[in-house]
Amino acid sequence: MLLAARYVLPIAAPHIVDGAVLIRGDHIVEVGESEKMRKVYPDEEVRDFGLAVLMPGFVDLHTHLEFSAMRGLVDDLPYSQWKLQLLEKEERLDAQDWNDAALLGAAEALESGITTVADISDSGASAHALASAGVRALVYREVSTMDPREIDDVMARATEDIQEWNELGDPSRLTAGIAPHGTYSTHPTLYRKVAEKAIAEGLPVSTHLATSRDEYDFVRYGSSRLAVDYRQTFSGVDVGWLPTGVSPVRYVEQLGLYEVPELLAVHCTQVDDSDIETLAEHNVAVATCPRCNAKLGMGVAPIAAFLHRGIRLGIGTDSPASNNTLDMFDEMRIGLLIQRAVVGYEPHLVARHYVKMATLDAARALGMEDRVGSLEPGKQADIIAVDISHSHQIPTLYPYSTLVHTANQENVVFTMVAGQVLYESGRWSLLDIDRIQARAEEMRVKLRA
Repeated sequence: MLLAARYVLPIAAPHIVDGAVLIRGDHIVEVGESEKMRKVYPDEEVRDFGLAVLMPGFVDLHTHLEFSAMRGLVDDLPYSQWKLQLLEKEERLDAQDWNDAALLGAAEALESGITTVADISDSGASAHALASAGVRALVYREVSTMDPREIDDVMARATEDIQEWNELGDPSRLTAGIAPHGTYSTHPTLYRKVAEKAIAEGLPVSTHLATSRDEYDFVRYGSSRLAVDYRQTFSGVDVGWLPTGVSPVRYVEQLGLYEVPELLAVHCTQVDDSDIETLAEHNVAVATCPRCNAKLGMGVAPIAAFLHRGIRLGIGTDSPASNNTLDMFDEMRIGLLIQRAVVGYEPHLVARHYVKMATLDAARALGMEDRVGSLEPGKQADIIAVDISHSHQIPTLYPYSTLVHTANQENVVFTMVAGQVLYESGRWSLLDIDRIQARAEEMRVKLRA
């Protein structure tokens, strides 16, 4: 199949005007000028998207799809209060609810042009949903407890789940990892156990780190709204916390987690130069979620400093519970504008680089750049088409600026993973969207009751 459009964005090379991509099976064979490729392959089926952008699918570096049913449920609260409200409302959902909420998230991801997802899940719903939807995914099994007596059981259950998830479907599309939740919910011994297991078994690891000022104060000083509210809300949990006198980044360094070869730290808004140096020295990748961070008042990640230090960095949507939509266009646009407002102009803070952060750079953060993130011969055919023909988008002079400053998830008209069309113009090939939307309404009623 030959896919053609006004613009083709290989990402790893300059964009092509009136370009095309040749697909055979599950991989890309050639990328070039449309006219030349049509002459070379005259018998090939052609799909011409017209005034559109063909590009690699987005790599969502951090999300929680199983929280999709909680879209807009807890708005207008700072991080610690938002988190506590969410924990209370989780109790209203049963296993089927979590599964269908994750399916809703998977459907939105495909509609938004997201072809690879790095998801953190406790229930396993995200793993099952992503396997059913055909989305390429790395799903981390979340673990947490501040009670040292529970650690062995927590790790045993996580080990069982990881094994099950790895058997759900095509191993080239779904991989399981492990994720200690965060510093205020993970006992130091649990961090060490995770690190030992990950190193021994080659498991990728993700963790929320330096997420908010409340977390920073909790770790360093032993007192914050997060610590007080957590104890009050969950009276059966005594976190037994003593102030460490160091930042969250420095605290985790002492627990062996940075020895894990494939470690992804999420958010990292509360970091200083010393913390950034620590992350760089240990080759820790970072997922930045600009809209979630802004909405929950978590802070602004120092993107320019990360890039100057050579840290692998990509963009995540977090979840609809915190962010309302899985829209990577909004993440790129708002992320770029916030950085411009805070630090002014930086050579790296331009539209083209943000498109790269949402694709190839995010793939590098996951160690998947040899398979996805750019349109190159031999790579997987994970490709999307974005319509840019609307009145607010023309004339198109520079496709990267058009994508970042004028596009949104509704402009995605075609989503392909491994050569398989999974979404096209309002139709999902593997998902029963009517049933999923009906279940979303049922969950809305249950959560609002």
